[in-house]
Amino acid sequence: MLQKLKEPIDLTVGNPIHKIVLFMIPMLFGNLAQQLYSTVDSIIVGKFSGDNALAAVGSSGAILNLFVVVLMGISVGASIMVSQYVGSKDKKNLGAAIECCIVLTALTCVIMMVTAPLAVKPLLSLLGTPESIIEQAYDYLLITFVGGWGLAYFYILMGVLRGLGDAISPLFYLCISTVINIILDIVFVAYFKWDTAGVALATVIAQSISALLCLRKLFKMQDLFTISFKKPKMQLSHMKTIFRLGLPSGLNQLILSSALIMVQSLTNSYGELFIAANVIVMRIDGFAMMPNFSFGTAMSTFAGQNIGARQYDRVEKGARDGTIFAVATATVITSILLLFGRNLMSIFTDTPELVDLSMQMLQILAVGYMAMAVTQCLFGVMRGSGDTLTPMWISIFISVVVRVPVAYTLAYLTRTPELPNGRCESVFISLLASWILGAVITTIFYKKGNWKTKALERLEENTETTNNDITNNDEATDIANNDITSTNEAAEKF
Repeated sequence: MLQKLKEPIDLTVGNPIHKIVLFMIPMLFGNLAQQLYSTVDSIIVGKFSGDNALAAVGSSGAILNLFVVVLMGISVGASIMVSQYVGSKDKKNLGAAIECCIVLTALTCVIMMVTAPLAVKPLLSLLGTPESIIEQAYDYLLITFVGGWGLAYFYILMGVLRGLGDAISPLFYLCISTVINIILDIVFVAYFKWDTAGVALATVIAQSISALLCLRKLFKMQDLFTISFKKPKMQLSHMKTIFRLGLPSGLNQLILSSALIMVQSLTNSYGELFIAANVIVMRIDGFAMMPNFSFGTAMSTFAGQNIGARQYDRVEKGARDGTIFAVATATVITSILLLFGRNLMSIFTDTPELVDLSMQMLQILAVGYMAMAVTQCLFGVMRGSGDTLTPMWISIFISVVVRVPVAYTLAYLTRTPELPNGRCESVFISLLASWILGAVITTIFYKKGNWKTKALERLEENTETTNNDITNNDEATDIANNDITSTNEAAEKF
């Protein structure tokens, strides 16, 4: 049974919603394990190092996202390209695409390790990070960036494995590394008292192990593709495809991170207590969002494989059923969080004022989780079809044009002598507004059907490439036949 679960799933056959849920469940548990990384970090830091250390980890999030978004872009492009080659049974291009991902990730890691030590502290100062936590935040970010190759390769190889239809293996590896991360967190922070530096070091070690396990799994799947792990190459055509498919998503996330940095500056103006509350809410928010992101990723792979197999009606049926299921799931999880949220927040801190403030912010966001279920599912279908630009522009609009101005406008309008920076609720009300508007706009663009046009264009490109390969092979065969004829004639003369 375990071996069967680890086999790649063919999403082009069977009941669409059954296959989507079957493929999504391992990713959901994988996202749960991934969320435990940051959550355990926050819990242990908050309990053993205090609220200021918790705030330091939280204030680092916006800067850390600048690196993660690059990886997400490459990962999205890799997953879409791989899933479409899997659907079209193109073994040769599949292997070349995976090689390209490996080399591209290595280049990204080198750039990150060189630039991070120079850029981290100026960025923290630019965000107005309080002096009481800036050194702890710097230690956390520096270690995370310098040792970030594990995170980089895990993101990319996880995208490749999911594109191949294997969502189980990344889950197993995440669980293993999560356990290692928890153990090391306790040792480094609770025992050695290394505070934020200990948390970062524990995460780097654990993520490196998960990356090596993913690479080992990929090596065992070479019956599906042809690849040289000793001397991987990067073909220009595949690199262009990865950037074409993944760059909009990466650029989207980069702009979102820039918007987050703008809002982070407002968040920092409310002081250490609100920064710490923001950390707690975002950790709980991560668990609430997990099903939405898992459904979105599953829908992307589902759409990619079925478009590669030219089953367009199946894509639409899966999109409809998957979105309904995702909204129902988000409703149940949100209800649970509202009922037991205060108990969950008490795990992070013993400060009653911090628990009350965090619960107040979570209640503001509650309705938005259902809206995000719609957005993520339909974004997944669009990206799987090759239309990564539409989700990018929608995300940019709601995050930059809507959220940032709404946050600062509300803060300005609610200023009082007691609250010179306005009410802190402005940060979360603006987020809720952007989520709801995003769901409405995404539904409208999905109904317009531009993603179908992108899918057809992508298939025509693949067909043209395949035809060129066939033509080249035919020409090579003609040359070989001519050589054989010439050899036979020479033999007869001799």
